[in-house]
Amino acid sequence: MSKVIHSKHFKHIILALLFLGWCLGNLDRFVINYAVVSISEDLGLSASSQGIILSSFFLGYAIMQIPGGALADRFGYRKVILFSLFSWSVFTMITGSAWSLISLVLVRFLFGLGEGGFFPSGSKAIAVNFPVNQRSSAMSVMLASGAIMGVVTPLVSGFALESIGWRSLFHIFGIIGIVITILMFFFLKEPARTPVPSASPEARKNVSLKTVLRNPMIWGLFLSYFSIYAVNWGLSSWMPTYMVNVRGLNLKEMGMLSAIPAIIGIVTMLLGGYVMDRIPAGKDRKISAAFGLIVAVALYLMSTAESIALFITYETVVRIAAGFVSTLIISKSVKSMPETVAATASGFVNTGAQLAGFLTPMLIGFLVDASGGSYTTAFTMLIAFAVICSASLLFSRRTQPDLPAEPQTT
Repeated sequence: MSKVIHSKHFKHIILALLFLGWCLGNLDRFVINYAVVSISEDLGLSASSQGIILSSFFLGYAIMQIPGGALADRFGYRKVILFSLFSWSVFTMITGSAWSLISLVLVRFLFGLGEGGFFPSGSKAIAVNFPVNQRSSAMSVMLASGAIMGVVTPLVSGFALESIGWRSLFHIFGIIGIVITILMFFFLKEPARTPVPSASPEARKNVSLKTVLRNPMIWGLFLSYFSIYAVNWGLSSWMPTYMVNVRGLNLKEMGMLSAIPAIIGIVTMLLGGYVMDRIPAGKDRKISAAFGLIVAVALYLMSTAESIALFITYETVVRIAAGFVSTLIISKSVKSMPETVAATASGFVNTGAQLAGFLTPMLIGFLVDASGGSYTTAFTMLIAFAVICSASLLFSRRTQPDLPAEPQTT
């Protein structure tokens, strides 16, 4: 394992920068879920077309997870993060100039490719700078950016889409991304490390992916992350449209109500990371499997809720339980694998989540069209994914204990 030489507060600076960058990433990817209502009106798109637009980002993002992780493991996380930030910011701006379904699909696909390297390289940064017994907490801080942007995005989008329009909104977010990229260039550093020599150059080249793919536990995490994110992205991508078209809310009402589950999710996401660092290995999977079943039950109650108040209450339960499960899965990939393959392991597991992000919005779009506007089959599909996630966590093979806590070099 490489030795890390840095100041006492270095890891906190790194985590703060990762949090800022991932706030932008989540903001840029979430806003399309709200803007797609206005985009569809302007371009005359069907529900199936909306699903394709929402899914195109995740195809590019999923494709880039393993290569992005491998690049971070080999060349360091700083270079990958800077390239990722810059490229996705450019494509955010270009999104605001799209003129057709094809142009939107292409731009969002390229956007996904650009953003794809950030998460695995960010996971690498956490593995390098934090001891094992602090990695779940650190990862939960980075993941909490998604919950925070879940609050900010609907509020900003609801008002901005009615005042400046979707095109200007994407242009502004892209410019903000360029500014943050410049900030990262000057302040994001990578600690000096002494690499452990491998047996040969070929061994150094191939060890990362081979080590990851030979681990049965990682495959179990891949399946469970795919399943829980099928729920997460299914809800995130279609709830704005559902709440407007089925529940009869306007954009501002939708934005205000959508923020409630996300606000509560911020606290539970951070609490989940803290708790995970203190639960003995093995028991964490069983507890998370139970939370997966809670997600399934709450989804059913959402689909049958007679009032908007009950609907939001059950959605909040889903967000809390799903956030806890998500934190366990991705933090376990960086706690149970050696630092030298941390980015590749995280990228591989996260590929499952992004494949779910690619497939789920598109599947829901087709299901809604096929059922004449009903969301019953869509909810049934999400419930099934929650059950699969729970089963995968409960029965996945555990090949080794979590790595021992490492002393932090100061």
